[in-house]
Amino acid sequence: QVQLVESGGGLVQAGGSLRLSCSASGSDLARVMTWYRHPPGKQRELVANLRMSEDSAAYADSVKGRFTMFKESAKNTASLQMNSLRPEDTGVYYCKVIIQSAAYFGRGTQVTVSS
Repeated sequence: QVQLVESGGGLVQAGGSLRLSCSASGSDLARVMTWYRHPPGKQRELVANLRMSEDSAAYADSVKGRFTMFKESAKNTASLQMNSLRPEDTGVYYCKVIIQSAAYFGRGTQVTVSS
C-alpha cells in the first residue's frame, strides 16, 4: 500500500515563501507527481505537474514564475517551492502520485497567505 506524506504548509504573509514536500512510500518508482490546490469556495485546480523522468515541470498560468516544482534526491519525493505568495494562493494543497497505473492522493496541507 502506497502512502503519501505531505509537509510544509502553514501561514505566511503576502510576498513570503513556503516549500511543500511530497513523499510516496513503496518500492516502485513514481512516474508522475502533481500538486493540486483547493481554494476556499472554488474548484480544485492543478498547480504543477512533474514527470519524474524529466527535469522540468508544467505549471498553471497563475503560478508561473513564482512556483517551482523539483525532484528531491530521496526516492519518490518532490517539492514545490512557492515564492511571492499571494492571498489568492490560499487553499489546501494536495499531492498526487502515479505509480505504475495507479494514482494516490495525499491528505492535503493547508497554505494560508495573509494580506
